[in-house]
Amino acid sequence: MEESQETALTQMRTSVQKLGSSTEFGDPTLMRFLIARSMDPEKAAKMFVQWRKWRASFVPNGFISDSEVKDQLEDRKIYLQDLCNGCPVMIIKASKHYPAKDQLQFKKFVVHLLDKVIASSFRGREIGNEKLIGILDLQQISYKNVDARGLITGFQFLQAYYPERLGKLFILNMPGFFVSVWRMVSRFLEKATAEKVVIVSNENEKREFIREIGEEVLPEEYGGRAKLVAIQDVELTPVED
Repeated sequence: MEESQETALTQMRTSVQKLGSSTEFGDPTLMRFLIARSMDPEKAAKMFVQWRKWRASFVPNGFISDSEVKDQLEDRKIYLQDLCNGCPVMIIKASKHYPAKDQLQFKKFVVHLLDKVIASSFRGREIGNEKLIGILDLQQISYKNVDARGLITGFQFLQAYYPERLGKLFILNMPGFFVSVWRMVSRFLEKATAEKVVIVSNENEKREFIREIGEEVLPEEYGGRAKLVAIQDVELTPVED
């Protein structure tokens, strides 16, 4: 680690303590918040403390159980594949999604799936700098599947509560009518998030997408050799204390 990073971490820990919180987390976790706030220790500390307060109130048990989001899971629209360069691959089939009537449950669902996807990359214990790769498949979506509010919620949670957890997001099969929806959603993306979004729109880009993810990880319908695995069918290895 560079000396400037060590200095920033030390200053951030001091700022967190001044805000009345503790920093029993490792350097990789704190570094995510620093990177998300352009290495500004005070802004990173404020973000970190806000995250801890949110986590304590919104996820008091430390996790969101399947039973709390069973309505969303029943659609079987989220899939969790193997690791690509250490990053778990999450696939979202938008054609199976419908705007939620219960926004609180939907927010819990977002936390449930992000927590589980990230945890699937743990090898015995959490390091703190794990990332995920997302694939948003818009194949066969219709207007009834469009949920700009849901997309915005997902991105806002990633940016506010899961900083630097998104490695890359590929968007596949975007229909013409969705372009205006995406244009609106993208206004809510921070620059760093927007730079991680790749819209796959031609054969060359599709080949690069397959090469980057890997045929052994991608399901057959996306040009790979793997099988789709619904997120609720994935059993995680217990984390060591």
